[in-house]
Amino acid sequence: MKSERAGGRLVVVVVLVLALLAGGGYASAYYVAGDALPRGASIGGVDVGGLSPAEAEEALRAGLAAQVAAPIGVSLEGRTAEVDPAEAGLRVDYAASVATAAGTRSWRPADLWDHYAGGDDTAPVVRVDEAALDAAVDDLAAGLGTDPVDGTVTLATGRVQTTRAVPGRGLDPGSTREALVASYLTGDPAELEITRLQPDVDDADVEAAVTSFAEPALSAPVTLAIGTARVTLQPDDYAAALLLEPSEGALVPRVDVDALVPLVGSATAGDGAPVDARIELVDGRPRVVKAKPGVTYAEDDLAAAFLEVVTGPEGERTVEVPGTVDQPDFTTKDARALGVREKVSSFTTYFPYADYRNTNIGRAAEIVDGTLLRPGEVFSLNDIVGERTRANGFTEGTIISDGIFVTDLGGGVSQMATTTFNAMFYAGLEDIEHKPHSVYIDRYPVGREATVAFGSVDLRFRNDTDHGVLISAKLTPSTPSSQGVLTVSMFSTKVWDITEVTSDRYAYVAPGTRTLDTANCVPNTGYSGFQVDVTRVFRRPGSDEVVKREKFHTDYIASDTVVCRPVGSLSTPPRP
Repeated sequence: MKSERAGGRLVVVVVLVLALLAGGGYASAYYVAGDALPRGASIGGVDVGGLSPAEAEEALRAGLAAQVAAPIGVSLEGRTAEVDPAEAGLRVDYAASVATAAGTRSWRPADLWDHYAGGDDTAPVVRVDEAALDAAVDDLAAGLGTDPVDGTVTLATGRVQTTRAVPGRGLDPGSTREALVASYLTGDPAELEITRLQPDVDDADVEAAVTSFAEPALSAPVTLAIGTARVTLQPDDYAAALLLEPSEGALVPRVDVDALVPLVGSATAGDGAPVDARIELVDGRPRVVKAKPGVTYAEDDLAAAFLEVVTGPEGERTVEVPGTVDQPDFTTKDARALGVREKVSSFTTYFPYADYRNTNIGRAAEIVDGTLLRPGEVFSLNDIVGERTRANGFTEGTIISDGIFVTDLGGGVSQMATTTFNAMFYAGLEDIEHKPHSVYIDRYPVGREATVAFGSVDLRFRNDTDHGVLISAKLTPSTPSSQGVLTVSMFSTKVWDITEVTSDRYAYVAPGTRTLDTANCVPNTGYSGFQVDVTRVFRRPGSDEVVKREKFHTDYIASDTVVCRPVGSLSTPPRP
């Protein structure tokens, strides 16, 4: 009887609508319908026909309350489980569900007819928190199989290497998600199956990446033009800066900027400041180290330009990179023009064991080593080595002052002066200033030695050739059982063959005796002074003809015997 009465009411409504429409009463029909849902509408089996949106939403919440709160049953390979829909990120969007069921409100007769005579059962609109649902699927799949493994392509070794894709076994994420959402709406258990899982990057994707990117990328060098600078990178160098990373089922090329920038830096100054060319010794032979222009560029621009050109065909692998260039003052061309090609002189001296000698001579050699004299430049040992202070790396040692040995900072540096003087002597360079020791020291060549004192006595000579001169200074420290060894060598283009002629010693002077009570007194057994002449003879390489001679006269005073007494013990000052 109830259904018959409902049917009777529907017939009445239909007749009324027909009458309204037949009479042209579109406006009346439209306003009677209002914003209510169609008369026969339902959502997920919940009757919402004729209700306002707010009423329909309230009715839907009440009607689905038990269903949406119930755990989702899961059946998987003979075992069952339950999934909390809230934890899985599933919820009903009640407002959207009502809006969907409401259909379209318009003046069209067909729409008005649907409102009064129509209405279907629509499914609730379900919103999904993708991350939460993925986590729920992962929990269900835990321990059920193996994950698929993407295929890979790597270039880090300078050649293309690949690994094959490996299918996995487990729950298919897509179908599992669909089954959980469907069960959430119906309340029926979700029947899940273990299936073969395909990797996102399969063997076809690997092959495509190899042929379209990896192989062309390593086929030839790439030249980056940054302003006026040109940086050419070889495939073996830049391979490690190229990556192929999985993205949306493909291997996508990417440039590792942190790996690429140092490659550009190795060919340039790298930080925007230019670096001059230099000449250094490699296996005992001079070699020009190229100058590096300073370049300034944006790293993103560099990466984009590199990626743009790296797969280009040979002959089309040069690309402009926005940037600026600052050229060095001393270029590679300048360095090569100096003609520093061979060893032109070398001299070695020896010294007895003393820690202070190892320290002071070693420090002076460290500073002088690598000095480059261009044509016309003057070498000054004091200017190059600097003042002998503790801050500069020196310590106290024995020096000669007023004809006797005393202790002071920098003692022993004269060994460096003497050795350098002799290397200069045999290189044929122009002597400007040198002062022999006031007394003769027998470990030095007679008449061919030099002393220095910062601020007063210097060793200076000029490179009067048309070539550069590179100075090398190497020290082997002394030990309690072995002498120290200091060698100074000069590298250039050979201009002279040098020999020397040393006279007999003459004009001897007998030593005296001094008794001192000063704190820096060093005892000494005296020996005679004398005079000697050394002549430097210049010949062209391979020729016997003497081009010129240069005479060095040395007058050594006697080295007095020194007797040391307790400090302040003498009643009268020592004789001068």
